[in-house]
Amino acid sequence: MNPRRSRGHVLAAGATLAVAAALTAGTTGTPSAATPATHHDHFPSPQPLVPAQVTHLAAADAAPPGPGYSATSRHFTPKQIQNSYNLPALYAEGLDGSGKTIAIVDSFGYPGAAGDLKQFSQDYGLPLMCGMPDVACEPGMATFKNLTFGNHQVKPMPPKSQSPGQEDSSAWSVEVALDMEYAHTIAPGANITLVATPTAETLGVQGFPQMMNAEQYLVDHHMADVVTQSFGVSEGSFSSTHALESLRHAFKSGADAGMTFLASSGDSGSVGLSKEPVGKGGTQLSTPQVGWPASDPLVTAVGGTTLCTDAPTGTTVDSANPPADCQDNPGQREVGWNGSGGGFSNVFTRPDYQSALPAGSAPIPAGQRGVPDISMNASCTSWVVVLDTAPGYDGYYGVCGTSEASPMFAGVVAIADQAAGHDLGLLNEKLYALGASSDYPSSVFDVTSGDNTQEGSGVPGFAAGTGWDAVTGLGTPADAQAFVHALAGS
Repeated sequence: MNPRRSRGHVLAAGATLAVAAALTAGTTGTPSAATPATHHDHFPSPQPLVPAQVTHLAAADAAPPGPGYSATSRHFTPKQIQNSYNLPALYAEGLDGSGKTIAIVDSFGYPGAAGDLKQFSQDYGLPLMCGMPDVACEPGMATFKNLTFGNHQVKPMPPKSQSPGQEDSSAWSVEVALDMEYAHTIAPGANITLVATPTAETLGVQGFPQMMNAEQYLVDHHMADVVTQSFGVSEGSFSSTHALESLRHAFKSGADAGMTFLASSGDSGSVGLSKEPVGKGGTQLSTPQVGWPASDPLVTAVGGTTLCTDAPTGTTVDSANPPADCQDNPGQREVGWNGSGGGFSNVFTRPDYQSALPAGSAPIPAGQRGVPDISMNASCTSWVVVLDTAPGYDGYYGVCGTSEASPMFAGVVAIADQAAGHDLGLLNEKLYALGASSDYPSSVFDVTSGDNTQEGSGVPGFAAGTGWDAVTGLGTPADAQAFVHALAGS
């Protein structure tokens, strides 16, 4: 299998919607009260967090590719992911996210997204959704919707283009496919709203502001219970704290409205860049970095692990087969992924909810918010299968990254909301209360192996360990049934 970068071209069309947000004063763990973005602010480009390891699956593996092993990795399809996290036990209780809506926020989208989700669902035995092409809507059926902002026409770059990739819409179609297909895998009864914004970056003033305005629209119109964000940049990419703070309005009003916001913690361990994207260069920052929006105290940061359950079934721990992380850590169902973004914020102070941690945890300095909060599978040696037929793509791909972990955890949260009978809202307070309780050992798998140091970078990383750590946070919802009921209080 040969690695390849994303090279799709998609179309996003619709009416541009400007959202004027009423911003509230600062909250615990924030640097200051929010003020609206101005033309003086410089915003880095939000980047899809699918890494370079997007692997086209040859015909021999396709139609559809099944779970299995290679010389250096294992890969999973929906049934095995569901089994790995004990989700069928929740489905047997009637808990599958029904009645809840997961919003997935990405740039561009692509016109065949709903069709790909339909085909993926048919290939892997997932329920169809109202809103998929040629699917008859029935009472109680989950719904797929597109919410598209702007009028960005996507077409291939000219052969001699000198574009630095600032507006590379092709980088997002695999991201969109991964997000929707694995949110649906985890919570097959939940509604999905795919939110597409028309640009990633225009002269430093669009991209992040448009994404946050789109999320504000979700809040203002009560359109989602859980929002997952598989994008981000290093905190050090922002021109100022003010530039970052001016974007937080949707998180503040969303927390007040009882919504949960999630974000991938990143795929470069503790390393950050001062410019993203880096098609024409970019400077590696010399000190450990965390990414925003994952570092925001009003967001649950989702890190990544290598999943060491057996590929054919997902029901047992397999330490005999590749990858090396599983073979080198016998008996461990998950190991901290080397790429998992994690560390300590240079912008946000430690929130109150991180003051009490499980015994043996890595200490979180009072002046810094620790990242991530929770984790799920993300490793490029325990990757998942994704269908993408956007222009430039032709079928199934092996994909990895915390972009997988965040939408999967969004599915877990949707199920927990259903179990609780109400939205759990700002999740971190409940997560860390669970971490400090007697239910922690039985409801959260404590990942104690692995690190996120990037070899050759010169930037120190962090090691997974007992309790909370800056690679996997509190751990993973390995037994989703126990985790959901403990979190929901049900």
